[in-house]
Amino acid sequence: MHVPSDNRMDDRARQLAFMRQYSFATLVSADAGAVPCATHLPLLALEAGAQLRLLGHMARANPQWRDLSGAGAEVLAIFHGPHAYVSPGLYQRHPSVPTWNYAAVHAYGSLQVLDRDEDRLQVLRQLVAASDAAYLKQMEHLPEDYLALKLQGIVAFEITVRRVVARWKLSQDRLPQERQAIAEALEQSADSAAQALAGMMRAAD
Repeated sequence: MHVPSDNRMDDRARQLAFMRQYSFATLVSADAGAVPCATHLPLLALEAGAQLRLLGHMARANPQWRDLSGAGAEVLAIFHGPHAYVSPGLYQRHPSVPTWNYAAVHAYGSLQVLDRDEDRLQVLRQLVAASDAAYLKQMEHLPEDYLALKLQGIVAFEITVRRVVARWKLSQDRLPQERQAIAEALEQSADSAAQALAGMMRAAD
């Protein structure tokens, strides 16, 4: 991802908070023939000291996991945040052209498939705890044969993240008055993503 210096977001806490808020990510890998493959799925970001890990699972019927079954397969996880069109009509300086503001985090690392049933179950529990903690108690009472069948249908994995690149493209190159006008226009939009982007712009100023 191309990241101009004024768009870089290197604050690790804010990167982590973003990955947790926008946890439905795109997992990108390449097969032996270097053909790219992508799966859209939730990922759980866990931090222990300086180490960042991502946990997730995909359907066993998904052929992508077979390209990831080797030790240390290289992957890219893309976390997408709010985005919106920005009209040049909001600028004071002319001529100007339209643009698109957005926020995204790219996490690069190596993936390890977790083969044991207990590991797959632990990943499921952690994902449920992050998204629907109230369901955990009910999950513990699922019939064992039903749960075993479901576990057989998934492939769990852990990604050890080695590098994170984040871009907050929030009109940092515009005049303060222009940024104010853009934020106000986004706040008035009926699009919730545009409203969220306005909030990010306010927080960045």
